[in-house]
Amino acid sequence: MKRLIVSPSPHDENNIKTSSIMINVCIALVPALIAACIIFGLRSLLITAVCIASCVIFEYLCRRLMKRDNTIGDMSAVVTGFILALNLPVTVPLWIPVIGSFAAIVIVKQLFGGLGQNFANPAATARIILMLSFPSINKWVVPFFYKQADAVTAATPLALGENDILPSYLDMFLGNIGGSLGETCSLALLIGGLYLAARKIISLAAPLSFIGSLALLSLISGNDPIYQILAGGVFLGAFFMATDYATTPISTKGKIVFGIGCGVITFVIRQFCSLPEGVSFSILLMNVLTPYIEQLTRSKAFGAAKPEKRDKK
Repeated sequence: MKRLIVSPSPHDENNIKTSSIMINVCIALVPALIAACIIFGLRSLLITAVCIASCVIFEYLCRRLMKRDNTIGDMSAVVTGFILALNLPVTVPLWIPVIGSFAAIVIVKQLFGGLGQNFANPAATARIILMLSFPSINKWVVPFFYKQADAVTAATPLALGENDILPSYLDMFLGNIGGSLGETCSLALLIGGLYLAARKIISLAAPLSFIGSLALLSLISGNDPIYQILAGGVFLGAFFMATDYATTPISTKGKIVFGIGCGVITFVIRQFCSLPEGVSFSILLMNVLTPYIEQLTRSKAFGAAKPEKRDKK
């Protein structure tokens, strides 16, 4: 006689481990790293190696000091270091990424309990900390094809004025512009994002709503929507930071709300604030709102009855 086993949800089981998810994210970031090496030179590899190594070391030491199980095997520290590196310029002094790794791993991640307990995206928060603490690093270089990447600085497309010559859509799509290591080549980021979606590692709900809302608001305000989504870190933030499992909503409705919020905040910062870029700030602010988004978009359990209201005496 067969027994009917009743258990609470979720009922969908799989053998996907955190480490396999993180390895797929690293694979998806490789096209952006290759593009960075072509555009800015091989120093891109050195910066990436420093970020990854320092993130792993800080996680190992922090877990040892806290007398907790070591978690470097889940590869999450590697992904944090990888994304942090892609948010930095090629001319950054090598000691600055180490500080960013400390902020990302120790302060943002481990002090809040480790993977899954952090309230904000570690890489996005570290970028903001470095950007505000060391304004000198906010100098971008022209692509390596034209001159030596460590010799000439230039403005990003978002920092160009009305009288400046704007880059073409093709140059922006291929990364022939100034910027951080991983935000210039939209093609490489798009390949990585679609790879993650095809592997069902991420949902496209948040990235599409992020990019779509920014493009729509740019069109309404009279700005060039294509220019706005190709410039800055929109693709990097949309596909690799706005899809973080720990700091973004779980439900599809929640992801859409999260993405729209990121798009709106990015537009407001670009349009009305002194900072030319707002992707990292938008993701951080929406990370803070994630618990409230989860609560408002939570699906009602099928067949559940509403709790009865008690009469006040």
